[in-house]
Amino acid sequence: MNERRRWKVLGSEYAIETPHLRLRRDRIELPSGLRIDDYFVRESRGFAVVFAVCEDERVVMVRQYKHGIGGDVLELPAGAIDADESPLDCARRELAEETGFVAPRSDFEPLRVMVTDPTNSDGRAHLYLARGVRRLVEPNPDPTEEIAVEFASLADLRTWVADGTIEVAVHVAAVYIALERLGHLAVPNAGCGR
Repeated sequence: MNERRRWKVLGSEYAIETPHLRLRRDRIELPSGLRIDDYFVRESRGFAVVFAVCEDERVVMVRQYKHGIGGDVLELPAGAIDADESPLDCARRELAEETGFVAPRSDFEPLRVMVTDPTNSDGRAHLYLARGVRRLVEPNPDPTEEIAVEFASLADLRTWVADGTIEVAVHVAAVYIALERLGHLAVPNAGCGR
């Protein structure tokens, strides 16, 4: 990144600091000299997303209520990384907690790290592909989670990301990335109108 374009942080303080939200208020100076006293950044340790494939090639999905939008969403198992937890450990924990499915540690393949909201957050999503998952434990979701476990074929997922059934942006991207990795999504390289 060009150093001329970086913003200068003149000071920071936490406007909100709870287990669910950490919001930092920065006083910044732009390269133009303009100062902004209330630029808010949501701090996060990030989260893990798991594309979990059963032995019959069905993918484990979760449907749950999300209070931010006031409605249900269909997505991949996912959750926030706890303090002193690696993204891989988070992926394994969240898959088991939300769905009861597990796989050997070696069967979790890291696919991509995605920036989720670079304008107002430092959070990143860590995507893993878990193969050969089996339901071996009882789900143990957080108190705020009421989760229905569902299953999708790879063909279903291609349709659902295209038609908006899966609408959470990071999960749409995760599905496309995982389908490409599994060889179930052709991504044409058309160039720029050549």
